[in-house]
Amino acid sequence: MKKYILSFLLVGSMSFAQKLTIEETVTGPRKYAPTSLLAQQWRKDSKSITYLSADFSNLLEKSAATGWKETTLSTKAEFEAALKAKFPTEEFTLRTFPFAFEWKTSNTFETEVASKTNNYKVVYNVTTKQISSAITYSNEGTQAKFASNNNVAWLKDNNIRITSNNKTIEVTNDENKAIVNGSDYVHRQEFGIDRGMWWNASGMQLAYYRKDETMVGNYPIINWNEREAVNNDIKYPMAGMTSENVTLVVYDVATGKKVTIQTGEPKEQYLTMVSWEPTGKYIFIGILNRDQNHLKFNKYDASTGALVKTLFEEKATTWVEPQHALTFVPNNPNQFIYQTDFNGYNQMYLYNTDGKLIKNLGFKDVVVTNLLGFDASNSKINYIGTTNNGLDRQLFQVDLKSGNTFQLTSISGTHNASVSSDGTMVLDQYSNATTPNEISILNIKTKMANTTLVKAENPFTGKIDLPRIEMVTLTSPDGKTPLNGRLIYPANFDATKKYPVMVYVYGGSHAQLVTNKWLGGAGYFDIYMAQQGYVVFTLDNRGSEARGKKFCEVTHRNLGVNEMADQMKGVEFLKSKSFVDANKIGVFGWSFGGFMTTSLMTSQPDTFKVGVAGGPVIDWKYYEIMYGERYMDTPQDNPEGYAKTSLLDKVKNLKGRLLIIHGAQDPVVVQQHSMNFIEASIKAGKQVDYFLYPNHEHNVGGRDRIHMYAKIADYFDVHLKK
Repeated sequence: MKKYILSFLLVGSMSFAQKLTIEETVTGPRKYAPTSLLAQQWRKDSKSITYLSADFSNLLEKSAATGWKETTLSTKAEFEAALKAKFPTEEFTLRTFPFAFEWKTSNTFETEVASKTNNYKVVYNVTTKQISSAITYSNEGTQAKFASNNNVAWLKDNNIRITSNNKTIEVTNDENKAIVNGSDYVHRQEFGIDRGMWWNASGMQLAYYRKDETMVGNYPIINWNEREAVNNDIKYPMAGMTSENVTLVVYDVATGKKVTIQTGEPKEQYLTMVSWEPTGKYIFIGILNRDQNHLKFNKYDASTGALVKTLFEEKATTWVEPQHALTFVPNNPNQFIYQTDFNGYNQMYLYNTDGKLIKNLGFKDVVVTNLLGFDASNSKINYIGTTNNGLDRQLFQVDLKSGNTFQLTSISGTHNASVSSDGTMVLDQYSNATTPNEISILNIKTKMANTTLVKAENPFTGKIDLPRIEMVTLTSPDGKTPLNGRLIYPANFDATKKYPVMVYVYGGSHAQLVTNKWLGGAGYFDIYMAQQGYVVFTLDNRGSEARGKKFCEVTHRNLGVNEMADQMKGVEFLKSKSFVDANKIGVFGWSFGGFMTTSLMTSQPDTFKVGVAGGPVIDWKYYEIMYGERYMDTPQDNPEGYAKTSLLDKVKNLKGRLLIIHGAQDPVVVQQHSMNFIEASIKAGKQVDYFLYPNHEHNVGGRDRIHMYAKIADYFDVHLKK
C-alpha cells in the first residue's frame, strides 16, 4: 500500500494545558468561530460589499470608492421604523437585522419578515429608509413561492392557497392527508428536490406536485410525551414495496383551470428537474424510472399537458441521479444549462430547447458544486468547483461561446467566492490547513488581492491548545484510487507511547468529511477525543462525495463492501504507526456511518474492539425506496446484495463492545433497524448496549447533543482506553 503524507500540518502544539469541555463539542463552533463578515454579498450594480455587524443589528458596507472603509447603510431600528410606517396596525418582533436578503437594485433589497398575524416579503430602500413594496400572506402559510406579479402560493397543511390582489384562492382542498399538494417533501427530497411549486414568468400559472401516497402503508412513530403514548403514522415506502404516485399539475390563476401534465406510465416513477421555459408555454420534466437507471428529459405543452418531445435520455448500468433543475440563459429563452455527472463528473452542458447540445462546458475533472450565475453580459457563468482530488473548492468562470474555462481563485483551500456585477472583482473568502479565515477583494484579471478585508487569527490562541492535525493520502485496494484522510494526534503526544484510536466514519454518498479547510473539516468532538488521549482518524472511502461518479458507483448493489475495504486500508495505515495501540481501535459513526460502524464491528471483530453506531441502517430492506433502491436495486432483484449487506445474521461475529444509539422519533432510519438488531443479538447470545433519545428524530440536537457526546466519550473511555 502506498502512503502519502501532505507536506503541511494543519495545526499543532507540543504541550496541552487547555482543552475543550464536553459542552464545547456542541457550542464550540460558535464560541471559537474565526473572525468573519456575516451575510456578506456584493451590493448590486456597485463596487461595494455589504454584511451585518457582529451583533446582527446593523447593515454595513465596504466600498472601493471609500478605500474599503466600513460605513453603516442601515440599522435594525431604521428597518423596524420602516415596517411600522408601512404596516401601522401590525406588530413585528425582530431579533436582528434581516439576515437573509437579496439586493434587487443598488439601493433596494428584498427580504421576508413576519408579524404576529401575517407573513411579508418586502422591498426596503437603504437610502430612503422606506418599504417600497410588500407582498403579504397568512401566517398559517408555509413553503411560500412568490411570482413576478406579486402573486404568492403557499401551503396550508396538504393544500395550496394563492394570495392574489389581497384575495385568497383555494387551489386544492383534498381532505385526505395522504394526498399532498405543493410540498417539497416529494420522493423524500431525493433527486435535488427542494420545492413543490413553480411559478411561470408571468406569475399567472403555477406548476405543483400532487403526491398520492394512499397506497403506501402507514408506519408507526410513537410520541412518548403524552399522558398516554400517541401513535403518529407516517408514510414510509420501503425498498421493494409500493411507492407513492406523483403527478405535476398546472393551475391557471385567471381561469381556475387545472391541467395534469401527461407524464405517462408506470405511475411509480420519479418527476424531477421541473423547469418552466421562460415564455411560459412549455414546461420541462425529468422522468426517471423506478429502477433509477433511465432518465428521459421531456418537454410538455403547459396548456394541454401533452408531451412535445423527449429532448434527450440518459441510461446507466448503475444509476442515473438528476440533481439540478435547468438554468436558462438570460435574454435567450431558447438555451439552457443542464448539469449531469453522466460523463463522470457533475458538469454543465449548454443545450437549446429542441434538445441539441451546443457546448460542453465541463473542465477537466472539476465537479461543479455550486452554480453562482451569469456575469453582467450573460456570456459567462461563474461557479464553485472541486480541485485537488476533491479537497479544495475554487471559483471558476466559463465562457458560453468558446467553452473556455478560467480559474479565478488560486490559493489551495476551500473558497466561497462571488463576482461583482460589473465582472471586475471577486469577493473571495477561504480557509485552508493553516488559514482560519481570509476575505479579500481580488482583481479578476490579475487574480491578485486588491485589499484584504479580514485576516482572522487562530481563534483558539490563548484559550484552547489544539491537537496536531495531519492530512494524509492513502491508496484504495484497487491500487490506483487516492483516498483522503485526516489524522488527529492525541494530547501531549509522545511518539514512544501507545494510544487508543477512534475512527470516525460516514462513508456514504453526498457527504465528505475530509476537506482542505480550517481544522481539515474535523468536528469539535473529534478534537475533544484527541484531547482526551485518542488518535482520531477519518477516511473518505470510495462512495463518498466530490470525487465523481466512478468513485461512487463501485458501491452499486453491495453497499458497505468496498467502503469497508477502503476503511481497512486506513486501519493498515494506523497499524503502521508505532504510537498506535493496535489492540485498542474503536469506531464511531452516524446514519450511514452507523451502518459502517456496525458492519466493521461484525465483519472485522478482531480489529475493532469498541463501536458506537448512531441511527444505523441494519438491513437495507427496511430503508426507503428512493435512496435505497438507487444503490441496491430492490430486494427482489438483488437478493444476494441485500443478504451480503444485512447485519442481522452477522451479529454472531461480534466480539467487542457495541453501543447503538437511536432517536425514537426517527423517520429516516426507522427504529425497526436497531430493534431487529437487538433481537438478533439476543438470539445470538451477544451483549449489545442500547440507548434511545425519546424526543429526537434522526439527529440528536440542542443540549441533548451534549449528553450524547458525553455518553459516547464515556463509552470509549470505559471500554477502550482503560
